[in-house]
Amino acid sequence: MIDSLFFGEPDRTAEETVRRGPLRRHVLWVVGVTVFAVGLGWATALFRLGPDEYGLPPAAPGSAWPSLAVWGVTGLVVAATLRATAARLPVHAPGRTATVLVTVGTRLTLGRRPGAPLLAALVVGALAVAAGWCAVAVRTHSPAARPR
Repeated sequence: MIDSLFFGEPDRTAEETVRRGPLRRHVLWVVGVTVFAVGLGWATALFRLGPDEYGLPPAAPGSAWPSLAVWGVTGLVVAATLRATAARLPVHAPGRTATVLVTVGTRLTLGRRPGAPLLAALVVGALAVAAGWCAVAVRTHSPAARPR
């Protein structure tokens, strides 16, 4: 892959491959992507969570732990859905998709601390995007979609 970056056309098939392997590799991938995405969302929201002495009061009162827990569980489900599909057929950028969905959700939730209905809508939206992403991969690689 690095050779193709420096010496010619990039390898477009490396982005969309079937990811087979033992179950522990899939589990580690799901947990790693989730921890990274939640951590990234939390880190980007830090400037709003800092103490008042720094001149940046918190955007919303309350503890951040419930939001982090909700997005941790959501991230596990989103990443597991994408990885399970990618283990059977090619899915375009499952890691980036899961990371973006969970990071944006975490960032929005920590910045605003929405109520339960809005938080549930954000979670359902993230799950729907992940399911739609998997559905596109299934549809693209189904036998009916192949040219004859």
